[in-house]
Amino acid sequence: MGNDGGSIPTRRELVKSAARNPSTSELKATQVEAQTHAWTYCPLSNTPLRAPIVSDCLGTLYNKDTILEHLLPSADSLEEKSASSLPPHIKGLRDIVEVKFSTGEESQKICPITSKELGAHTKAVYLVPCGHAFSETAIRELKGDRACVECGTGYEAENVIAILPLGKEEKGKLEERMRALREKGLTHSGKKAPGEKKKKKDKESAGPEQAKSQSQSQTQETSTAPQSKNSTSTPTPTPSGTKTASTGIKNASTANLTAKVLNEQEERNKRRKLGMNENLKSLFSNTGYNAHQQKGGDFMTRGFSMPNKKA
Repeated sequence: MGNDGGSIPTRRELVKSAARNPSTSELKATQVEAQTHAWTYCPLSNTPLRAPIVSDCLGTLYNKDTILEHLLPSADSLEEKSASSLPPHIKGLRDIVEVKFSTGEESQKICPITSKELGAHTKAVYLVPCGHAFSETAIRELKGDRACVECGTGYEAENVIAILPLGKEEKGKLEERMRALREKGLTHSGKKAPGEKKKKKDKESAGPEQAKSQSQSQTQETSTAPQSKNSTSTPTPTPSGTKTASTGIKNASTANLTAKVLNEQEERNKRRKLGMNENLKSLFSNTGYNAHQQKGGDFMTRGFSMPNKKA
């Protein structure tokens, strides 16, 4: 189009407002926004955080049921789990600690000592192994007392874990703590890592007679192969008081949560096998259609039946 009074911008006018680095206020606003999202939503399922809430060795908060869904074997496709997979340092329930928050009148997370709201604007920590959460200033003032105010369990200085740390120094301290725990054969919760007893036995048995031990182990495996088949066919009964029959977890709350997750997975698998939407299913009747009974109604609902020929 021409002669319409339009203007053609030149390069000088377009480059007037050059790219600039964000100011400190803008950086702080984006940081607070990211922190509030991390305090309110689970990074794996993108659902709101609800009790029970757990944390890993880096201070990230998760929903416990989503962690269990990823740890338990399921028939879900690998594509769904790859979209929100677990971080590599979470391999079991020993790598997480349940964080116990004190709630206020409006069900917000608060510090039980200072009554400050825990969130994006205040630094918060939790103690291992009990998991009670406090503000960082309250724990700093209680340096002499190495016992939890809520439950009275003792803790060490390195077991004060920062929740959602921002600085590189705080993250570096947490990473150094995990390296030291792995060297000792411990996990984030303070429990022994699985397989440590076998490693110790292997180190003790390793020596000049390693070849003989390997040959003996091979002969033992061949001899115990038929016995293992018989043992699997007849399972030994376990007492109901020590472990649950379905999951084998000693903790009652964790066992109930795992059973709930397993039931939800079974219902999902049943719906997939049926392959019919509930909305479509409601359109069809389970009793079937009988043309003789459909006498009333309009031409859309009225059926058609052939008259019986009399002999």
